[in-house]
Amino acid sequence: MEKTCTLLVHFDKGTPALANEIKEALEGNDVPAKVDAMKKAIMLLLNGETIPQLFITIVRYVLPSEDHTIQKLLLLYLEIIDKTDSQGRVLPEMILICQNLRNNLQHPNEYIRGVTLRFLCRLNETEIIEPLIPSVLSNLEHRHPFVRRNAILAVMSIYKLPQGEQLLVDAPETIEKVLSTEQDPSAKRNAFLMLFTCAQERAVSYLFTHIDRILDWGEQLQMVVLELIRKVCRTNKNEKGKYIKIIISLLTAPSTAVIYECAGTLVSLSSAPTAIRAAADTYCKLLQSQSDNNVKLIVLDRLLELKSSHKEIMVEMIMDILRALSSPNVDIRRKTLDIALELITPRNVDEVVLMLKKEVVKTQGADLEKNGEYRQMLVQAIHTCAMKFPEVASTVVHVLMDFLGDTNVASAMDVVVFVREIIETNPKLRVSIITRLLDTFYQIRAARVCSCALWIIGEYCLSLSEVESGITTIKQCLGDLPFYTAAEEEEAKEAPKANQPASAVTASSRRPVVLADGTYATQSAALETAMSPPTLVQGSLASQGNLRSLLLSGDFFLGAVVACTLTKLVLRLEEVQPSKVEVNKATTQALLYMVSMIQLGQSPVLPHPIDNDAYDRIILCIRLLCNTGDESRKVWLHSCRESFVKMLADKQFRETEERKAKAQVSHAQPDDLIDFYHLKSRKGMSQLELEDEVQDDLKRATGEFTKDNDDENKLNRILQLTGFSDPVYAEAYVTVHHYDIVLDVTVINRTKETLQNLCLELATMGDLKLVERPQNYTLAPESSKQIRANIKVSSTETGVIFGNIVYETSNVLERNVVVLNDIHIDIMDYISPATCADVAFRTMWAEFEWENKVAVNTVIQDEKEFLDHIIKSTNMKCLTPQSALEGECGFLAANLYAKSVFGEDALVNVSVEKQADGKLSGYIRIRSKTQGIALSLGDKITLKQKGAA
Repeated sequence: MEKTCTLLVHFDKGTPALANEIKEALEGNDVPAKVDAMKKAIMLLLNGETIPQLFITIVRYVLPSEDHTIQKLLLLYLEIIDKTDSQGRVLPEMILICQNLRNNLQHPNEYIRGVTLRFLCRLNETEIIEPLIPSVLSNLEHRHPFVRRNAILAVMSIYKLPQGEQLLVDAPETIEKVLSTEQDPSAKRNAFLMLFTCAQERAVSYLFTHIDRILDWGEQLQMVVLELIRKVCRTNKNEKGKYIKIIISLLTAPSTAVIYECAGTLVSLSSAPTAIRAAADTYCKLLQSQSDNNVKLIVLDRLLELKSSHKEIMVEMIMDILRALSSPNVDIRRKTLDIALELITPRNVDEVVLMLKKEVVKTQGADLEKNGEYRQMLVQAIHTCAMKFPEVASTVVHVLMDFLGDTNVASAMDVVVFVREIIETNPKLRVSIITRLLDTFYQIRAARVCSCALWIIGEYCLSLSEVESGITTIKQCLGDLPFYTAAEEEEAKEAPKANQPASAVTASSRRPVVLADGTYATQSAALETAMSPPTLVQGSLASQGNLRSLLLSGDFFLGAVVACTLTKLVLRLEEVQPSKVEVNKATTQALLYMVSMIQLGQSPVLPHPIDNDAYDRIILCIRLLCNTGDESRKVWLHSCRESFVKMLADKQFRETEERKAKAQVSHAQPDDLIDFYHLKSRKGMSQLELEDEVQDDLKRATGEFTKDNDDENKLNRILQLTGFSDPVYAEAYVTVHHYDIVLDVTVINRTKETLQNLCLELATMGDLKLVERPQNYTLAPESSKQIRANIKVSSTETGVIFGNIVYETSNVLERNVVVLNDIHIDIMDYISPATCADVAFRTMWAEFEWENKVAVNTVIQDEKEFLDHIIKSTNMKCLTPQSALEGECGFLAANLYAKSVFGEDALVNVSVEKQADGKLSGYIRIRSKTQGIALSLGDKITLKQKGAA
């Protein structure tokens, strides 16, 4: 049998000590050498060595020592040695140490008394303890608190022994007397703990006798009081009310640990609004008063739990929670905003947005680290508020538009996307937004932000003055024509050709780009040449507009967007401008700019020519302006906007569906008992107790107390480990928690013999670790045994548990082995569907270095059906909207996302094509930060992708 261990010491196996060396050192007179030898002896014993010859040496040479360190080590040695024989009887030589222990308990030095009493707490042998009881009890009245507090613990541990109540008949009464006279906080705590553990009624009686002085008790004693309250309320729910009043009084205690525990206890015991409000208020105070970021994150987690179960009460606390934004830590700010955004109501939205606006302005002034990231979070939060409550948009949109020229491109993109959505959903703000956008357009430096801003200008400039301002702004930002001179073109032609291969290599060695649908594209010339400054083009660079600078750096995708915007503005000018001369003039200038862009793209001035997509798009715009038909005009001026409106409606519909799915409906049985509180006696009940009763009744009525029976699910998790014909049959029920796996193994002896020293030996592969060492059991004929094994999990990876059952029979001397089936731990137990923004998905896709590419090999012939099968098999969420997957075109590309319990992200891109023979081909790419999740998901997909034959 494995023995219980009360002591853990790090042991360096590299240099094991020899028993003879230890013995020699112990027999000498050198105190440091003796100390060292005792430490080595303890380490060897802890690691399974048996040194029986040392005991007599220690009794002769170590026992008489007066050195305190040696006496402490002696007690540790006595703690871990075997004190009983194989039959469980105390060894006769243990009598030798009894007298020494009695002497220590009467020693003039309080340290020796204290450590000896602490040693007695770990003794289980009644024969050794019995003669020492009078000495232990006498130490309860010692002058030094260190001795008294250890004496109380010793009394508690002796009383808890199987024969403890006979050894110390009146222990609870004795300790209760000690508690009433004791002044030392630690000793009082230990005495109350003893009553709480061994005589709960006395502890409760003492608590209510001194209820007025609870606030004066020390932190340690108050923590034990809370533990007692939790235990009593679990067993006797009818008395909750009077205990809740004690907890609420403890919320004013000076110790932060106590008030944190009080809040947690209140939430677990009561659903009364007063109690929940008090707990939430306490958490908010802790959030402000504590400087440790880890504490803040833990408190925010508690608030998150409260929000999910008591949202209506948490709504009142939203401004207190938002004060946590003053912390510079990004994780705290993100968690705070996540909680606050789900607590917004029409009543508090103005106040919340005002605070968020102030925070945005603060990020502009201070030059702190991660300011751009924080600003981006604030913009997204304001965006969410404005979508839920459009009336607040007018107060923030103009402040946010100052950040369109932000150096943090992600933040600027969030602003421009927000502006694009607001201008459609709030028609009243259209004029002011367009005016402001045209005024600030020259400040925008990022190509992606320029593209989105140009689309807004092209779609929402409706009046004559707006259209003319739009055309003028674009012309100013493009600058004067031409984009380059003939002299520069000649110079570029004569440049050494030796540079060309080098630049080509540079271009091709860059990583591929992920498009919006998740597929790969070769990186555009715009990004490849962004590094080379446009030194070939004359003119004052300082005075260059933003569009001109980006065009000269080779960004022809932006050039195509400029051409489309100019086309839309000219077409709209035809509708609102009565003068044909002005329309023709604007058309001519727009055509001149487009032709100049094509010339620039085809000239040798830039190292990379214009790409085909941008070229075709600009040519289409030129043809359209030269010959405009009614159908084309309708497409360009109306259809684009209609598509955008549909996209917004689709997004809103998806969010509504997700909210409905999250709202869980509880069901109660129709014949469940409901207590009507109106008919109850209210005598002696406080308002809080009444509230608590009402809330409990409501929960019972709505089925919140009932639990779903998952017996069928349990049966799916039972794994057969051995065959039916094996002498030992074993099966395991696997329970997967977040960070550990519990195996409940049932072992059945199928033989007519007694199996001795039966041991379940397990080993693991992957990031799994066994927690305990296996124990030996004796199994009677045809009897069974339940064995539990705990395994720790440290990462999301498919792990394997394998092992065998070893046993002995009385007839055969050698050991028999039954090899067990392997248990495969499924990665699906650790990952769950999650959502993230498209921008975040692309950023992670670019950053993550582990990629697993799985070729599509399936009998499924429909692309949508195959995608649904992959989503179901991998337990992931499809980020690509349903509208983007509709229709029949023979191609499908979709992004899937999931998050593991360890916080790891799993990204999957499915790209499939239907072949002429009806079969599907393509690839599934998995990316993650760690190798384990990418490989495990790849294996899972390979295994499951074929589908039903």
